[in-house]
Amino acid sequence: MVPPEAATVLSHPDNREPNRFTQDELNWLPSLAPLAVEDLTERHYEGLTEKSRAQSPYFRLPARDPEVLGARIRTDKDIFYNSNGGLPRAERELAATAVSRVNGCIFCASVHARFAALHSGRGADVDRLLLDGVSADLDPRWAVIIKASASLTKTQATFGPNEIRDLRQAGLADEEIADFILAAAFFNWANRLMLSLGEPEGPAPSA
Repeated sequence: MVPPEAATVLSHPDNREPNRFTQDELNWLPSLAPLAVEDLTERHYEGLTEKSRAQSPYFRLPARDPEVLGARIRTDKDIFYNSNGGLPRAERELAATAVSRVNGCIFCASVHARFAALHSGRGADVDRLLLDGVSADLDPRWAVIIKASASLTKTQATFGPNEIRDLRQAGLADEEIADFILAAAFFNWANRLMLSLGEPEGPAPSA
């Protein structure tokens, strides 16, 4: 049975959602009640995998099913943080940013744009992707990764042999292509979760 407080829909009428993509750090407001920090048990903390995540309402909301949350976090970390070969971290983050740009997830795009900029040192190029979208004029390797990300994101997905060929021609090895597919596919799912469970919080109005 779903606890009554978990079924309560939250509204944020005073929130002024950001209306542009940015590398700025944003907050997130849930549409359903997350668990309160004081109600978290050891089982919930095992699902969160790190105690610091208890400060985030985004993680405390799916912590109502801690085993599933734990699997989600471990999958995420293995796709993006595993440095044992494969696609460079910057380009995994680039794929997540491009997917989030196509899906309209301003919050996810901001997080992964910052990581893409940090790990690549190409903040201006990341800003160009955020501003111009997947048609941004970038170098061939990044342009191919962004285009392939968009093809995986569309409904129906159009990713196929042509995109694999283009990625190989841009210099990606098959191991790197596998990492790219995992990063883009995971964030297609993660965007939908984020967009359905809440909204990004805009800056407080100036006095």
